[in-house]
Amino acid sequence: MKPPLLNVAWLDASADVTVSELSRVCAMSAAELDELVDYGALVPLDRAQPERLFSAECVMPLRTASRLRRDFDLDLFTVAMLLDYLHQIVALERQLRSLQAQLTAQAVTKAASCRYE
Repeated sequence: MKPPLLNVAWLDASADVTVSELSRVCAMSAAELDELVDYGALVPLDRAQPERLFSAECVMPLRTASRLRRDFDLDLFTVAMLLDYLHQIVALERQLRSLQAQLTAQAVTKAASCRYE
């Protein structure tokens, strides 16, 4: 029995992706992506450009939302809300890591100052 093939792509978070690339990697049609743009859940980098470009940072949350959409038969409005929640989770996790790093730095500084007293 052969193991299943995986489709793997390395994305630079600072890169830009086109609608067609986003459609391919997230398994959503261009019309569905346009609807998510209309809902404000997906924001192009520059609306004035003829071909809309998106930050590669949106790929992973959009893939997650697309998978959940298929698994739970969600409509696009629900996917838009889900994307908003996924972005909030990422922001909160980033903030938590930052605060944990600050606490660790304070504890190290305090321990070092106690040694020299």
